[in-house]
Amino acid sequence: MRTVTSLPYEVTEEEHLWIQMSDGTRLAARLWRPVASEVDPVPAVLEMIPYRKRDLTAQRDSIHHPYMAGHGYACLRVDLRGSGDSEGVLTDEYLEQELCDAEEVLAWLADQPWCTGRTGMMGISWGGFNALQVAARRPPSLGAIVTVASTDDRYADDVHYMGGCLLTDNLSWASTMFAYTSSPPDPAIVGDRWKDMWVDRLEGSGLWLEEWLSHQRRDEYWQHGSVNEDMSAIQCPVFAVSGWADGYSNSVFRLLRDLDVPTRGLIGPWSHKYPHLGQPGPAIGFLQEVVAWWDHWLKDGDGEEDGPAREVDRTTDWPALTIWMQDTVPPSTTYDERPGRWVGEPRWPSPRIDLTRFPLGRNRIAAPGERELSPPLTVQSPLSVGQFAGKWCSYNAPPDMPYDQREEDGGSMTFDSDPLVERLEVLGSPVVELDLAADQPVAMVAVRLSDVAPSGQATRVSYGVYNLNHHSGSNTPQELEPGEWHRIAVRLNGMAQSFPAGHRLRLSISTSYWPVVWPSPEPLRLTVRPELSSLVLPVRPVGVDDDEPAPRFGEPEGAPPLKVTQVEPGDEDWRVSRNMVNLSGALEVVKDLG
Repeated sequence: MRTVTSLPYEVTEEEHLWIQMSDGTRLAARLWRPVASEVDPVPAVLEMIPYRKRDLTAQRDSIHHPYMAGHGYACLRVDLRGSGDSEGVLTDEYLEQELCDAEEVLAWLADQPWCTGRTGMMGISWGGFNALQVAARRPPSLGAIVTVASTDDRYADDVHYMGGCLLTDNLSWASTMFAYTSSPPDPAIVGDRWKDMWVDRLEGSGLWLEEWLSHQRRDEYWQHGSVNEDMSAIQCPVFAVSGWADGYSNSVFRLLRDLDVPTRGLIGPWSHKYPHLGQPGPAIGFLQEVVAWWDHWLKDGDGEEDGPAREVDRTTDWPALTIWMQDTVPPSTTYDERPGRWVGEPRWPSPRIDLTRFPLGRNRIAAPGERELSPPLTVQSPLSVGQFAGKWCSYNAPPDMPYDQREEDGGSMTFDSDPLVERLEVLGSPVVELDLAADQPVAMVAVRLSDVAPSGQATRVSYGVYNLNHHSGSNTPQELEPGEWHRIAVRLNGMAQSFPAGHRLRLSISTSYWPVVWPSPEPLRLTVRPELSSLVLPVRPVGVDDDEPAPRFGEPEGAPPLKVTQVEPGDEDWRVSRNMVNLSGALEVVKDLG
């Protein structure tokens, strides 16, 4: 990343200020704004998260908030109620109180003499979530948002559940938040009250995991904060961003499809990181894109369009969707740069994406239009299938990407295509239609799509899991009748992937995917009727953008990062082991930031 020290505006920083809520609770904040805003007010941008502005995210904050302030914005970073140095106790994610607080903070910002009265909201992960959720509440000053690595659906597409299956990240995330909520405020900020505030947090924050596990179906708990319950509630422009190695790329497609406001989508090769800090690379000049977004929607004379996202002229505006079309790579956990290229779609859904159905046969993916008879096939996977899956949401700790899938495939039902005679490009969410029966009343299925090289190496490019008890809906799960046939559709994660000639597609079906998702309570056997099943791929024509200018980004920029002293180095590891004497196995994951 290129450090920029000379910016259009001189910036002043208030390291700490209190913002008092209507109930008397004070929230701790940090503010960067142009010195000139004293006489020439500017729009304001809010990031409001529970990750401790004075230490945990201080270095990251120092890179992008002063940068935006240096381009003419007042940038406010707030610790949520009950986190960092803010007063109160934090008892769960995205509570009504949190969203009310955000509305009050936005109103406070709009009322400041150095603010024009127009505001934006941004954030990654938690901050991306509440930006969407607050936008749906339509605070009067909010003119646009930037939401990175977030979701519109808290139940089906978040860290808790996937396809109705319990993600083990649900447990690790609860542990992480327990660590954050049990940390004390800084005595340098709150004074002698620090210990009393700390004890209040220890005694009052609660066990979030218990709450999350008590809501295993799509109920009112998850509907709160899921903006897909009513997309029409969002009436301001949305810039939605994610990465293919992140856990939240699917929501970008849905936001583009369902929002009735100007919406821009961007998906790169990145893990759960801001794109200007993106890993695996290439990282991009994301902050330049964000400033251009704010300039368009928050500054006078711009942002006058409303209605649905436009078909755009790339010479003057953004494509509706910009994605990194990933080239094939050997299976690895240590990508520094992911090969590929930037491509744009003027509209999404794109009229040039062809949903192509590939019928299944006896362990074979047939060609479109081909029909191959096959007897029913069965699979009962060992619990070890999934140990080489990597994490549900990668942070680009080198071991947490999927490894060679051949060991996983040994415990799975597999279907291979013939070698491709020409390049194939896929953009969107594949769907696997399965006609199946289970021998247990509670069952799940995991489906993986891999790129198989002539050498036999198999690189996973997408996957999906599905709780078969949700075949009639995630709000009313039902036990299965063993042996009864069901027709289900498993939607795989969105993807952008090019498969070269000579490679094959592989579809792998397993009855476990541990430790990505919690296993079924009893060993499970699935029977699949291939001739009634198929793989549906969203095929993007090769060469469709040959005559169009490719989207281009500047190099990553940011303000000088806060200087830190590394006291201890970090450590990362991922070990799979098997004991052949007592037939035990272990997966040991080390992620120590130092």
